[in-house]
Amino acid sequence: MKVISVVGYKKTGKTTLVTQLVKKLSGRGKVGTVKQMCHHRFNPENTDTGKHFDAGAEAVAAITESELVLVKRNPSLTESLNALADSGMDFAIVEGAKTSSLPKIILGELDNIDEVKNVVAKLPARGDWDIDTLAELVIQQENWVTLNLLIEQVKQDTRIKQAGGIGTFTGIVRQFSEGLETKALHFEKYEKIAEEAMQKICKDLMQRKGVLDVRMHHRTGTIRPGEDIVYIVVAAAHRQELFTALTDALEMLKSEVPVWKKELTLEGDFWVHDVEK
Repeated sequence: MKVISVVGYKKTGKTTLVTQLVKKLSGRGKVGTVKQMCHHRFNPENTDTGKHFDAGAEAVAAITESELVLVKRNPSLTESLNALADSGMDFAIVEGAKTSSLPKIILGELDNIDEVKNVVAKLPARGDWDIDTLAELVIQQENWVTLNLLIEQVKQDTRIKQAGGIGTFTGIVRQFSEGLETKALHFEKYEKIAEEAMQKICKDLMQRKGVLDVRMHHRTGTIRPGEDIVYIVVAAAHRQELFTALTDALEMLKSEVPVWKKELTLEGDFWVHDVEK
């Protein structure tokens, strides 16, 4: 899922730009949006769903003939984007999120602009924007990937009709290992080369009899204990072919994809390949 945020002060045209991008990108795939409403309440206390929520419900789902709204506690931008990806969105446009690390289109002037991270475009407020160019800019952004998104993509492939099962692997950060406590892992990779290497692994495995689809994703950056690192999804005609391909995919990813791991522990920080050497 490609993600971008639109940032600016009031009356700069944020909502107008978001709606124009939705219209343009909806011709290329499914589009989801996120609206940050920091000083508002989505389900007021005088509504039935608000009363359910205030009574202590952890989550409240409201259903109409054409809409489904899920209200949950402990909201976060990451969780909202994960939810959109899990539901099969190809694009997500966020209105707001100035302090996030998401790629951003800035409208008008902002105070402390040097502190805003990952600015990919700066445009005049309420301008005559080139929506075609901006849509292409969204498509160029790095993918936001979840395990459920990969599973959904596999299920939408026509080859799934021949499958007898889907198997997945999720690698997570281990907190305790050989007497050391890990605070976090930091991963770096040659983006283009690493992606090409993973695509080659998937294509090679799909040449095997009965292996119908293979998808994988490796996160980069700093990842905390318990958080996800790697996703692998395999669809196959039979379980024997599935489990063999799933195991081989992981081993090939570790040996053939240029990814570097740095461990941040209570005893100090070190690059794992340096220790192994």
